[in-house]
Amino acid sequence: MSNLLTLFYNNILPIFLAAGAGYLLSRHLKLNPRTLSQAIFYIFSPCLVFTLIRTSQLDDGDILRMISFAGLLILLVGALTLLVGRLMRLEKKLLAACLLSTMFMNAGNFGLSVVLFAFGENSLAYSSLLFVTSSVMINTVGVIIASLGSANLRQALLSFLKLPAVYSLALGFVFLETGWVLPAPVERATQVLGDAAIPGMLVLLGMQLQIVRWKGFGAPLTMVNVLRLVVSPLIAIGLARVFNLSGHALQAGVLESAMPSAVLNIVVATEFDTRPEFVTAAVTTTTLISALTLTLWLAYLGG
Repeated sequence: MSNLLTLFYNNILPIFLAAGAGYLLSRHLKLNPRTLSQAIFYIFSPCLVFTLIRTSQLDDGDILRMISFAGLLILLVGALTLLVGRLMRLEKKLLAACLLSTMFMNAGNFGLSVVLFAFGENSLAYSSLLFVTSSVMINTVGVIIASLGSANLRQALLSFLKLPAVYSLALGFVFLETGWVLPAPVERATQVLGDAAIPGMLVLLGMQLQIVRWKGFGAPLTMVNVLRLVVSPLIAIGLARVFNLSGHALQAGVLESAMPSAVLNIVVATEFDTRPEFVTAAVTTTTLISALTLTLWLAYLGG
């Protein structure tokens, strides 16, 4: 019990404190969250993705295996969400918001810290690959999904090609494979801007709590919470056998798959007006409930 309390104190409570700061700031100063969301979307997040890829320490085999695992996991959860959403006859924008909320987990500020506390630095190396994959996919696949909530496929693809994250991803792999080194001022600026992404997302979460609306979202929110917190890790356990994951890789893969909905989903939903009030409610509820579900998954994984 003391370990579980320490887990909450060190890894979950700071998230709520940071979000609470954003809530109070927005409540008293009446700030527009869209300004912060654009800074995260176009500057902070691309710098974070570039830095994580460029500084990756695992070999090519580990990278390919974990990226393939994470990518397939996200797509399978999305396919299941699409099926259930169609059966529930959800309207276009709400379905897109549900897809964002179930497919993309909070693998960064929440996931990395929990994995480090529970399983140490060896698992953290694998966990960082899932974070990079999730970040890349939400900035690519996620943006296309969000765009489709209010645009056709051609317009969504054009929006995708305008994303800075697409080019920071490609550039990161170029630097990783060639061993190129950035000039010191550029490297430090990129690092600083990337480091601002996670705290910025937490502040944005708090600011968005001003527009959370629960009425009429009971069934979709239930679906999102079940798929994100229960079904996703069950799928991950099955995929782990397909990809022969064991030890630290298995622990990181399954635990990351059980994380709540990513705060970055709010950024994307806000940027493309894809029911951000629902996405914020989904991020809030999955984060709160994950305090219980993550405890159970940690027990299963031997944390």
